[in-house]
Amino acid sequence: MAKRGSPTGMTRGEKLLGGGLLAVYLFVLPLTADPMFDGIGKLFGTSLSEGMRNAAYHYILFALTLLVFGGFMVRTTRVFLDHPWKVLGTAGIGMVAFYGCNEIVWRVLQMVSLPRANLNDQAILAQISAAPRSTILILVFLSPVVEEALFRGYVFGNLREWSRPAAYAASSMLFALLHVWGFAVGNRDFAYLLLAVQYLVPGLVMAWCFERSGSLWGSILLHCGVNVLAVWQVI
Repeated sequence: MAKRGSPTGMTRGEKLLGGGLLAVYLFVLPLTADPMFDGIGKLFGTSLSEGMRNAAYHYILFALTLLVFGGFMVRTTRVFLDHPWKVLGTAGIGMVAFYGCNEIVWRVLQMVSLPRANLNDQAILAQISAAPRSTILILVFLSPVVEEALFRGYVFGNLREWSRPAAYAASSMLFALLHVWGFAVGNRDFAYLLLAVQYLVPGLVMAWCFERSGSLWGSILLHCGVNVLAVWQVI
């Protein structure tokens, strides 16, 4: 069944190409994107603005995600269309769980007092200020599709075939590290990695939403909803 592609599983080709895309997204692009755009700018004798770089970066990732996971996205969309109320209801429950659990974690972290400010949040605020329309599109649609396809569809979905606890742990930890490790390396401050704990709850809740709904659109809609509310609070 996995060879042909089940509604919640991936084909061998999707697994192989998906692993490469995940590695590039996690470990290559965070360190090479700026030098790459600098080189493109020099080649054409111009300087790409931060907004243009951010938009190009995410549009390319979105296109690669559809290219690699196109068949999986079609199958998971069919599940959504067959059971729309289940998927929407699960996303709604996930939203309540997300904010409830996040509130608990936030109160605990206030007592612990993490050692660094969240540079990821600061970077997003700067991007919204510089290019509000394109950044909102990225946050509300492009990033949720890319990240859910990689971390929930690929990592969680494939590991779940072997171990459900490992699937939750690995997908959540990789998702958390994505948001902090580039800043830790760039600033040569590995204490910043402790901020990954802030992203563990979102990763766990979104993985649950994918598993419970049976469609990646459950976690995509939850991710979109969370980002919409976050953007609404700052604009």
